[in-house]
Amino acid sequence: MSATIVEQQARIKEIVCDILELEEDEVTNEGLFKEEYGADSLRAIEILAGLEKEFKITIDQAELERMVNLDGVYAVVQESIDAK
Repeated sequence: MSATIVEQQARIKEIVCDILELEEDEVTNEGLFKEEYGADSLRAIEILAGLEKEFKITIDQAELERMVNLDGVYAVVQESIDAK
């Protein structure tokens, strides 16, 4: 049985917050990782790798430019899952 969108997004947020070393209540769906949370490109790669491992998907590195906040990450992960 596949995870619901809500469960999936909760797990994505957990991974992102873990890598960015932030509390979940500090991060909003629209908050920009780089500008608001000080994430660098290495953290972005870590997020991408963590999501690929967790959801057993492949995310093209070109998608990183869309993965600037949680909303962007949710969309990219969902598309990658749908494409499987």
